[in-house]
Amino acid sequence: MARTLRTLTQLMGWSSVAIGLYHVVLGNAAIPGASSAGATVDSWGRFMGASFVGYGLAWLWAARQRPIPARAVRWLAGVFLLGGMGRLLSLAVHGWPQWFQTVLAVIELSLPPVFFWLASAEERIPRSDVETVATGR
Repeated sequence: MARTLRTLTQLMGWSSVAIGLYHVVLGNAAIPGASSAGATVDSWGRFMGASFVGYGLAWLWAARQRPIPARAVRWLAGVFLLGGMGRLLSLAVHGWPQWFQTVLAVIELSLPPVFFWLASAEERIPRSDVETVATGR
């Protein structure tokens, strides 16, 4: 389980950094349907992209810890879940978004429970067993 948690945590970190940089570099062009939204949305999108880079770096920090801090994983997964809930709120208020946004919502709502479960399982392993799994000895 420790290896699965570490792999998923690293994947979350690197994908968040990549997605964030994509938004910083492309601005409105990174958002389906927003290419003509103007300077305000572009500024906001690039700022949020930079924030997402920071979020990804927090995941990568957690992945480098031995053992991975379950509390940090829960907080980061909770933020991800909150993003998915925000998409549900948007769906309720404005209707269905572009199809890829729906795919992202499914990921944002289904992946956090996996992280919660893995973090709890990791936390229950006695400390010496965690170090053995983490170091491969």
